[in-house]
Amino acid sequence: MKILAIESSCDETAVAILEVQNEELNLLSNVVFSQIDIHKKYGGVVPEIASRHHIEKITYVLEEALTNAGVGHQDIDLIACTATPGLVGSLMVGVNAAKTISLVFDKPLVMVNHIHGHIYANRLVSEFLFPALALVVSGGHTELILMKDHFEFEKLGETLDDAVGEAYDKVARVVEVGYPGGPIIDKMAKLGKPVYALPHIHLSKDSYDFSFSGLKSAVINLNHKLTQNGETVDKNDLAASFQEAVIDVLCEKTLRAAQEFKARHIIVAGGVAANSALRETLTEKVKELNGVKLSFPPFKYCTDNAAMIAVAGYYQAKKEKLMVNS
Repeated sequence: MKILAIESSCDETAVAILEVQNEELNLLSNVVFSQIDIHKKYGGVVPEIASRHHIEKITYVLEEALTNAGVGHQDIDLIACTATPGLVGSLMVGVNAAKTISLVFDKPLVMVNHIHGHIYANRLVSEFLFPALALVVSGGHTELILMKDHFEFEKLGETLDDAVGEAYDKVARVVEVGYPGGPIIDKMAKLGKPVYALPHIHLSKDSYDFSFSGLKSAVINLNHKLTQNGETVDKNDLAASFQEAVIDVLCEKTLRAAQEFKARHIIVAGGVAANSALRETLTEKVKELNGVKLSFPPFKYCTDNAAMIAVAGYYQAKKEKLMVNS
């Protein structure tokens, strides 16, 4: 079977075609139009501008994906699209396009949760072992999710305020290094040392929730204090200190949850899954868990894309019994 997937939850207009045969996944095409350069001058995504660009690009991206895959609408067996969460105006563009294709060509349609998509980006490169623990780290979400089987999700913890990606963007804005903040701060951290005392916010010892607002505020206050005192702020050292505090908390909670719930597989998902310090630190620490598998998606599947929505759509459709034989 062939699945056409659409992703438009934020500032990427994306369409992918996935072929599935005997549980083997073959990605036929994956086209992404990114608006990062458009939103850079604003220091973040402007919802109205994002929506307008989705409207302008969706038809072109769709046609390019079909052409690259060498298929037509009539060859598609299932439509999948991101329905939530995301920017309402942006989501509407993708949902309306998916509904139109579904109605015109009489194809089943499945509405996919964006977070599920990020988790299933890992399935493009690896089978899942259950129970699995997913660490979701992106611009808008930070969550720990337990999976006992495909499309069985139990949220163990989430951010109580800022998501980790938001915190990276805000710290980048404070030190005036540009947008998006995640990859910039990661590169700066490699050039600095964690010499500034910043809080590592673990909350209570039993909690799997996260909080990054206090850490963000500590960076702002430290930067302001040093500047007011006429002291030079070493931006690379500040980035290293911030990143160390973030990675420490993410890894500690992930490993503790993996041990408590006897996870066989730790899955890291979302844009911050591309962070080099997170990859290196978690890879080393997971070695202590005796045989637990660790997966990171390839860099091209960390940020928003439709390939991950296609995979999640496939497993969701199986769960909802919408499938034709695959």
